[in-house]
Amino acid sequence: MKIRFTKMQGAGNDFVVLDETRGRLGLSAAQYRFLADRHFGVGADQILTVRPSPGEGIDFEYVIHNADGGEVEQCGNGARCFARFVHDKGLTGKDTIRVQTQSGVIAPHLTADGRVTVDMGQPVLEPAQVPFDATGLMPVAQGSGQKWPLALAGKALEATVLVAVVSMGNPHAVQLVDNVDTAPVAETGPLIENHVRFPQRVNAGYLQIVDRAHVRLRVFERGAGETLACGTGACAAVVSGIRLGLLDREVHVDTRGGRLTIAWSGQPADSVFMTGPATTVFEGQIDIPDTLV
Repeated sequence: MKIRFTKMQGAGNDFVVLDETRGRLGLSAAQYRFLADRHFGVGADQILTVRPSPGEGIDFEYVIHNADGGEVEQCGNGARCFARFVHDKGLTGKDTIRVQTQSGVIAPHLTADGRVTVDMGQPVLEPAQVPFDATGLMPVAQGSGQKWPLALAGKALEATVLVAVVSMGNPHAVQLVDNVDTAPVAETGPLIENHVRFPQRVNAGYLQIVDRAHVRLRVFERGAGETLACGTGACAAVVSGIRLGLLDREVHVDTRGGRLTIAWSGQPADSVFMTGPATTVFEGQIDIPDTLV
């Protein structure tokens, strides 16, 4: 099967974007994995699919598959690339679009400086709704937030880490570190991602506070491993930092792939806003094998 694709990136988080506005491609999980493979396919952290409006008041549907072929609820950097794609391809003339995702409706806005701002919706702060199983755990209160002790099976040193749990349409566990450059992301990221207390797995964030308006962040993403940037991870990290009393309402988040700006009032009923770049890298056509495992 030959398909056309667009390769895009947002702060180094890279994507293959597929246009299904004229018909479904019907790809399998194995074919999504093939597209994401950096040796045999195009290479990407996630595969983003553009589909027609599923209902009144909605402009498009946005479907996300991780590099492992699994469908996920949300991707913030991808949402910015999604908005840039539909605008540049002439699929819409709107600067603000309403997009249906698996976890709800988001509203990306193309700004005059070429960046994209996304209303990422309200953070989910109740552990059970993240979802996170807090049974038998005693949280550490700080500010208006909480840090939960998470025992890492098979980890001899620092066997328990303290994490703030929040969902931005997908689940995140955010821990404070002194220096992201020396944080044990590769070692503990997989343990946190697959921890039994997160029934849908989780994105593991490593947050370094530089000052009240500036942080550094690394994220080990569910189904993708460590990426150069994670939009929902940046939102979750800033929400956590604000609730812990460590951050102001607007924060610059430096990831390994670039800078994102996250704004949140600190009120649970208010949306989190993310602003950052979205760039087309190249376009092409690829022949995907019909039979893959």
